[in-house]
Amino acid sequence: MKIALDLFPILLFFAAYKFGTIYLATGVLMAATLVQSLWMYKMDGKLATMQKATLALILIFGSLTLFFQDERFIKFKPTLLYFCMGMGLLISQFLLKKNFLKTMLGAQVNLPAAKWGTLSVAWILYCFFMAIVNAYVASYYTTEEWVNFKIWGYVFPLAFIVGTGIYIAKNIPPETASANDQSGDSQQ
Repeated sequence: MKIALDLFPILLFFAAYKFGTIYLATGVLMAATLVQSLWMYKMDGKLATMQKATLALILIFGSLTLFFQDERFIKFKPTLLYFCMGMGLLISQFLLKKNFLKTMLGAQVNLPAAKWGTLSVAWILYCFFMAIVNAYVASYYTTEEWVNFKIWGYVFPLAFIVGTGIYIAKNIPPETASANDQSGDSQQ
């Protein structure tokens, strides 16, 4: 359900572009992201920081795209989003000496400090990579090719998130599992 909700706006954007224009698709993306955010708020009672940032950027860049009738605004929105995420993680990790990922996920995942650092660096590199790739495709390819990249380019984030999940699963300290096993043994 969560993946379907995450993909909802981009799939509608893709369909609207295929049957209309980039401007129609931008309006559909704005409306779909607003509906998605309201649905997430209804389900969780709050919006994650990432969802708030995504919604704000889509509404701002979408409005600029429609107002100026200039598709470059919507095409460069992902670049700005990934760049800001990468900079936020970079500043948090290396200047503030706080691991933002640990702050967000530390209650659910118990990793050693070094593993949190590795995970943070991986996310920083991933964000900058995606910012550069989107900027390149937006700059040097047609709008139709960029839209196709947006839909098929979802392989990158999906693969990275799966890789992150595998990394986390492989590196969860065994104390957590063995402590649960021992507490069950003492009750028998």
